[in-house]
Parts: sequence; structure tokens; C-alpha cells
Amino acid sequence: MSAAASPTRGIGHDIAQIVLSSRPISWINTAFPFAAAYLLSTREVDLTLVIGTLYFLIPYNLAMYGINDVFDYASDLANPRKGGIEGALLAPRIHRATLWAAALTNLPFLAYLVAVGGPASWIWLAVSVFAVIAYSAPVLRFKERPFLDSVTSSTHFVSPAIVGLALAGAGVTPGAVLTLTAFFLWGMAAHAFGAVQDIGPDRDAGISSIATVIGARATVRLSLVLWIVAGAAMLLTPWPGPLAALLALPYVVNAAPWWNVTDDTSATTNRAWRRFIALNYFSGFLATMILILAWVS
Repeated sequence: MSAAASPTRGIGHDIAQIVLSSRPISWINTAFPFAAAYLLSTREVDLTLVIGTLYFLIPYNLAMYGINDVFDYASDLANPRKGGIEGALLAPRIHRATLWAAALTNLPFLAYLVAVGGPASWIWLAVSVFAVIAYSAPVLRFKERPFLDSVTSSTHFVSPAIVGLALAGAGVTPGAVLTLTAFFLWGMAAHAFGAVQDIGPDRDAGISSIATVIGARATVRLSLVLWIVAGAAMLLTPWPGPLAALLALPYVVNAAPWWNVTDDTSATTNRAWRRFIALNYFSGFLATMILILAWVS
């Protein structure tokens, strides 16, 4: 290997690590809510749909997860889950580059969305970006504030949908409120359940979370209740919304075997968490079918 080739390979590897830190496997989880909300409201494909979807697909996730991986590096070293699809283990030498990449990729998209939006979309876009930063950034560190951690994490996924609705000028309807509420409860359940597997590493690192505070068993049971309530809420929405109630069932079935999990065995929930990642794609497919039904209704 020549001396000239080495730096190029190094730069390529660093870029790949920065991209990995954005959790490509989860990109769709934030882009889909925006695109679905905007498209169903406007019923047209325009530049704002394309740019907004691209923003919530990549730059938004790079900011959300990249900031997390930079400021959680010390604790991630002791977490066996890190270093793959469940979270990059960024070398300290590229921490600054990751933060710069997050800022530089976000700003152009945000400038466009602000330019084409109005007060309502500005507020929700600000809430969305603030939640992304506040979750992991020093001083704020909402991820270490039990219960607020789950609320903030859920905001990461629900706010893109609200931004989409606001940009589209959609009115506030009972059906939309119920759907967003159900989605928010689902997001809280997902975060809380995901926190269970990290109880050991988090406690060793002195990090608080909803799971470290109330324990593995209570957190799993809370997650199950939230998923069930989310599904029940969808039964009250206009057709074909009630069909989405069925989407809660796979998550309940996936997590239910850990009803009696203990703090000592909390790491075993990682098996369910890996299935959870796959379930998101299955549920996303079914949600798309429901949205198509709503489009033609």
C-alpha cells in the first residue's frame, strides 16, 4: 500500500463511519411520517415534499444519532451493542467532523423549509430540531432525565409528521389528533423498551433513564400498556384508521415474553429489540397499504 493511498482510505473510512452513525437502517422511521402527512394533506408531489423527505431521511438522522454517538462515546465503549447497526462507535478523532457534518447538512434544508413555511411549521420545526439536540447535547441531556427521555425520543418521530401537516396547511381534526397521539404513545413505548437492554451499561456509566429508575420489569410492562393504548386509540379514528390498530399487536407479542424480566436479565431483551427493528419495516409496509386505502377512499 502506497503512502499516498493511505489518507484516502482513511478519509473514506471516516465518512463511512459518520454515515453509519446516522443509523441508515432507521432513516425511514422519520422520513415516512413527514412524507405521509404532507402527501395525504396536499395530494401532490412537489419540491417541498421531496426536500422535506430528504431532510428527514438523512440530515435529520445524522444530527440526531451523530450528536448522540459523539457525546455518548465514553459509555458506548462499555456497551456491547455499539459498533454496528444499533449505533456507531465513533473514534474521538472524527467527533468534531461528525458535528460539523450534522450542522452543514441540516442548515440548507432547514433554510428551505423555513422559507416555504409559516409560523405553525416554524414552531414545530423548531421543536423537532430542539428535541434532536436536547436529547444528547451536554447540559441539556434529556436522555438522562427519566420519562423526559421517552417523551423526547418520541418527539423525534412524531414531530416530522406534524411539520408535514403544518407545511401542507392541514387543519386540526379529531382524527389527526388521535392518530398523532397514538403515534406518540407508540414512540414512548419503543424508547422505553429499548432502554431496558442498556440498564447494565447505563448504570455502570452513571447514566439515568426511564429503565434504570423504575427497573426492567416495570419498564417492559409500561411499554406494553402504551402499545395497547396506542392501538386502542386508532380504533377511534375515521376509516381506514382503525386498521392501524392491528399494527400494535406485533410489538405487544414481541415484548410480552419479557413481562417478568429482571434487571439482571435485562440484556436479553436485545433479542426482542432486534426483532423490533425488523418489525418497523413490516409495520411500515402495512401502514403504506392503509395510507393508499385512505388516498383512494
